[in-house]
Amino acid sequence: MTLKPLFTCFLVFIFISSSGQGIIKGLVVGAEGPIPFVNIGLAGTEKGTFSDETGKFFLKDIPSGKHKLIFSSVGFLPTEKALELHDGQEVEVNVNLQKSFRELDEIVITGTRNETKKTDSPVIVGVINRQFLDNTQSNNLAEGLNFQTGLRMETDCQTCGYSQLRMNGLGGAYSQVLIDGRPVFNALMGLYGLEQIPTSMIDRIEVVKGGGSAIYGSSAIAGTVNVITTTPKDDAISVGMSAGVINGQSVEGSVNSAITKVIKNAGFSIVINQNSREPYDANNDGFSELPKLHGLNVGLNTTISTGKYGSLGINLNSINEYRRGGNNIEEPAHKTDQAEERQHDIILGGINYKWSMPELKSSVSAYFSGQHTTRKHYTGIDGADAYGNTWSNTMMGGFQFNFSPKSHTLTLGSEYIYDDIFDEIPLYNYLIDQQTRQFGLFVQEDWKINSRLTLLGGLRMDLHNYVDNPVLNPRVNLLYKLFNYTQFRLGYSTGFRAPQAFDTDLHIAFAGGGVSIITLDPGLIPETSGSYSASFNFDKPSEKSIYGFTIDAFHTRLKDAFVLENTGTDENGNMEILKTNGGGSTVSGISLEARINYNDYVETTVGFTLQNSVYEEPVQWSSELEGTTQY
Repeated sequence: MTLKPLFTCFLVFIFISSSGQGIIKGLVVGAEGPIPFVNIGLAGTEKGTFSDETGKFFLKDIPSGKHKLIFSSVGFLPTEKALELHDGQEVEVNVNLQKSFRELDEIVITGTRNETKKTDSPVIVGVINRQFLDNTQSNNLAEGLNFQTGLRMETDCQTCGYSQLRMNGLGGAYSQVLIDGRPVFNALMGLYGLEQIPTSMIDRIEVVKGGGSAIYGSSAIAGTVNVITTTPKDDAISVGMSAGVINGQSVEGSVNSAITKVIKNAGFSIVINQNSREPYDANNDGFSELPKLHGLNVGLNTTISTGKYGSLGINLNSINEYRRGGNNIEEPAHKTDQAEERQHDIILGGINYKWSMPELKSSVSAYFSGQHTTRKHYTGIDGADAYGNTWSNTMMGGFQFNFSPKSHTLTLGSEYIYDDIFDEIPLYNYLIDQQTRQFGLFVQEDWKINSRLTLLGGLRMDLHNYVDNPVLNPRVNLLYKLFNYTQFRLGYSTGFRAPQAFDTDLHIAFAGGGVSIITLDPGLIPETSGSYSASFNFDKPSEKSIYGFTIDAFHTRLKDAFVLENTGTDENGNMEILKTNGGGSTVSGISLEARINYNDYVETTVGFTLQNSVYEEPVQWSSELEGTTQY
């Protein structure tokens, strides 16, 4: 009998504790149907959830009273829904999200290698998305980068069409190009690779100007370009084609096709791109200003879910490209007055595994990527037997650990990069056989001090086989949100370039059809840099439009800058060039960009950059010319 009162009290306690707890469920849709993975939060609490693949969501154990649900998702305007919940009630809330005409708060990863809202990133990240690439009819990476303020694509050889990217006033060797966050773009791929990556395999391009975060390599002095490849999201088949005529003379075109398939917890996509261009002679002198070009790219991208918190990604690309410039294009290269011919066969790919541990507020990822290039080439004049061969291997691997308690994200990691290149032209006794090895350790703290202020600080240590001692590079960035839709950023970073023989400087000496022999100064030491940046960003959205502007200032000082000095000719008549350290040099400037998008019908972006680049001491590029301080 004594147990009955206790049992009755227990039932009363259960009833009291459970009363007032209700359920909220519903459906999130848009103009094109249900929207998956929408973030749904209960204002004033830590309760929240995501809509599932069919757009449905479910929240339980909600106390009675008045509440506000907040719905947010990339590409849609944030939406709030007010409701009142009574004791034990089940309320259904259906919401229709309106598409944002400009993805103001899209998710980016390049600033910190962690998913972050663009407006919350301490490092300013420029995004060239898939729609923008389509609207500008960009066929490859190089063409897409043309439309980013502060970046300039330039073609530096009229016979082979080698190009380089200039960021913040610095040449291609000072920028780091990544594929899915991995530095498989070596010095050889840097010569032609920007034109060899078709936009059909690109989901978006993220651009960080300046040193950025400590997790990126020492060469990211001018900035970082991260090519995010297309990942399979649903079943689809697409075919596209573009064609054009250069000055009524040279026809160019490309054909793109893609197949995407999703099966349960896995998906894959196959992308095929074929492009071609006839040679273009601007001044009718019989010599090309743009070379003949044929290319074929086949890519495979696969994602596999390995459980509730694990994911595996695998990508593989095969690039085959032929280019030929000079005169008498249809004749064999050795039967011309001057010619450059390149046949590239490239395989590149990578594998990445990520495991999330929500209960520990952490995640870990491990990755490996690499590329192999074989190249047959000709660089000569007057029928010389100037054929040569090149092969190159680049391999890199690493891991990264993230720990994110509340307002902090601590990142630790390491990576190892190996690059091996062999390049020869027997006629000129020209040979480069070079191996570089670099091991890096990095630590970084992303601290959201309050709702307006965020500090990103990190330190990177690199060991390079061409440098005697370890190199430490600190990088610091500060974000302050002055008002709504406004961000002010400050940054400081350091970097270095190791002495090595093969880079874009080497190819410039080929442009005249001759050859140069580059030797390294025995006393050559690393080139180091210190960079400062400041930016102000404003974007104001409304129901029908969005407008804004960005002001970005930069200042970089190079110490012991690498220069190439002409020291004469050898017994075979080849130009002898010494790669040595000059004095310091300074690059500074300012970029301004203004943009407006109305109702997704009209979009206009206008930008310009003013910059000045000078050496502290005159550099004598040729024995026949006086030295100059200008770049």
